Amino acid sequence: MSANESFPIDVLAAWNGQMTFDNLITSASQLEAEGLLPLAAVLYSTWVQRSKSPYLHAAYFNLGVTLSNVNDLEGAKSAYGRAFELSPGFLQPRLNLGSLYERSGDTEKALEQWRWIDQNASVSRVENRPLVAMALNHLGRVLEGKKRLSEAVYYLTKSLGIEPNQADVLHHWISLRQKQCIWPVYTKLPRITEAFMRESTSVLSMLSITDDPAEQLATATRFARKKFLDGVPMLANPKGYGHRKIRLGFCSSDFCLHPVSMLTVELFELLDREKFEVFGYCWSPEDGSELRKRVIAAMDHFTRINQMSDRDAANKIRADEVDILIDLQGQTAGARANMLAYRPAPLQITYLGLPATTGLPSIDYVIADKFLIPESEAVHYSEKPIYMPDVYQISDRKRKVGSIPTRQSSGLPTEGFVFCSFNNNYKITPEVFDAWMRILHGVPGSVLWLLSDNQWAQDNLILEAEARGIGRERLIFAGRVSPEDYLARYQIADLFLDTFPFNAGTTANDALWMGLPILTLTGRAFASRMAGALLTAANQLELITFDLRAYEQKAIQLANNATSLSRLKAQLTHEHHEGRLFDTTRFVRNLESHLLEIFN
Repeated sequence: MSANESFPIDVLAAWNGQMTFDNLITSASQLEAEGLLPLAAVLYSTWVQRSKSPYLHAAYFNLGVTLSNVNDLEGAKSAYGRAFELSPGFLQPRLNLGSLYERSGDTEKALEQWRWIDQNASVSRVENRPLVAMALNHLGRVLEGKKRLSEAVYYLTKSLGIEPNQADVLHHWISLRQKQCIWPVYTKLPRITEAFMRESTSVLSMLSITDDPAEQLATATRFARKKFLDGVPMLANPKGYGHRKIRLGFCSSDFCLHPVSMLTVELFELLDREKFEVFGYCWSPEDGSELRKRVIAAMDHFTRINQMSDRDAANKIRADEVDILIDLQGQTAGARANMLAYRPAPLQITYLGLPATTGLPSIDYVIADKFLIPESEAVHYSEKPIYMPDVYQISDRKRKVGSIPTRQSSGLPTEGFVFCSFNNNYKITPEVFDAWMRILHGVPGSVLWLLSDNQWAQDNLILEAEARGIGRERLIFAGRVSPEDYLARYQIADLFLDTFPFNAGTTANDALWMGLPILTLTGRAFASRMAGALLTAANQLELITFDLRAYEQKAIQLANNATSLSRLKAQLTHEHHEGRLFDTTRFVRNLESHLLEIFN
C-alpha cells in the first residue's frame, strides 16, 4: 500500500490520538518520499493538535520543515515558534526560524534568533556545539553582507573557537581581516595552524598574501576541485557549427556599474559585426546605470540567466551555438564555474574578472601580454596565454570626468605633496604600509590620500600610521563618489603609490587615463604585474620597481623633483591621445585576430 492510499487511515489515527510518534515519522516520511508534502503537513498538523506526546516539540519542528518546503512561510514560522516554546533548549527550530526570516527579507529578526542561540546555548553540551557554530556562521555571513564587518569577524572567530576545522569559515574570516586592515592577517587561533589558514585562503584573498604564481595556482586548483564540477559531459560540439560569423559570448555578474564593465564596454561596441555576432549572458544587478544600458545596447543578443540553474544556463549557451565564450568572472564573488564546467562553448576564455589563474579545467585560454605573464611563468597557469601585442587591458575612451575638485573640498591641505592610493583597502599590506610611512617621513609636509573603504579599516590604518610616527592628519580618506567625480580626483593628486602584491588594475587604468603617474612594485604573478603591464605600454618603465627599497627611493625622488614629475605627466598626456595604452580600436582589432586564429 502506498503512503497516499494509507493517508486517510493515518489521519484518522492521528485525530483519535492513536498514532505513536514513531508511526507519525514513518508515515510522514513516506508521504514526503512520494512528493506528497502537503499531505505530510496535514498529517503533522492533525497529530500535534490531538496529541499530548512528550515529543510534541519535535513534531512541531518537523511540521515547520514541511511547511517551509511547501513555501508556507508563515505557517512554518508559527510551527517553529511552538516547538521552542514547548522545549526552550531546542535549538534547531530557532536556527530554522532565523533562516525563514532571512528568506522573507527580515534580516534583523533572523539575527535576533541566531543571537539568542549564541547567548543562551551552552557549548559545554557536546550536542549543542555544531548548532551554535552554525548560528554564529549565519551571523557572520549575514553581517558581512550588510557591511557590518567588525561584528561579522567577531562571530566567525567565536565559531572557529568551537570548531576549528571549518575551512569555509576561515576563508571568510581571513577576507574580513584583510578588508579591515587587521594585521597580521594570519594570527594565532586555538587549534588552527598557519598552514591550515593558508590552505583555507580564497583565491582572491591569496593575491594580497603572496606573489608566488605557483602557490596561487595550487590555491586555485584546490578550490576548484573542492567547489566545482569536473568531468561532466561536454555540451558543445567540439567541431563547431559552421556559422558565417563567429558567435562570441561574454558572461558576467558585473554587467552593471562595476570595474569590469567600465573597462570592457567599448570592446563590445567596437567588435566587427562582419566577423562576430556578440552574445551577453548576465546575472548582474539591475542597477539602472548608464553603463549597464551601454553594455546591453552593445550586445547583439542579451540574456539574463540569473534565474537559471548552471545546467540550464549552459544549455542556453549551447542552444545559441556560441563558438567562443569569454568568462569575465573567474573565481570571484558570483562566479558560475559550474556553468562553464558543462563546456557550453567549444572554446572558453577567462578575462579580467580574476587577476590570476582560475585553476579551472574548463577554461582554455587567458588574455594576457608578455609583461603580465612572462613566458617563463606560464607553467603556473592552468590556461594558455593569448599574448596581446601591446597590453592585456582594454580601456573605455568614452568615460566621463566630473569637475575638478579643490584641495579644500577634498579635505587635502592647500600645500604639500599628495601621494594617493585609491585601491581597495584589502590590498594594503603591512609591508607596503611600512614603506608608505617611510616615504611620508622622507617627504615633509606630504600626505597620503586613501580610499575610505570602511570605518574599521580607516581606524586601523590611522593607528598603524601613528605607531610608525606619522600623525593621523597626514592620512586623508576619500569616500566613494560617482565614477565621474572619482576620476576628477586624480587631477589634484601628485603621484599614485601602488599596492603589492595585489597591484591596481582598473584603478591604474583610471589614474593613467587622467594623467597621474603610478609608481608600482612588480613581482612574479599576474596580480603583481598589472600596473607594470600598463606602464610598459605607456613607455614609463622608470616607474616600475622590483623591490621595496627602490620603490621608496623613487617615490621620495619624484616628490622632490618637480621637473621629473612634470615630464612624466606630459608623457601621459601624449599617451592619452597618441599612444598604445588607450588605443582601444587597435586593441579590439588585435583581439579579433587572436580569436580568429585560435578558432581556426
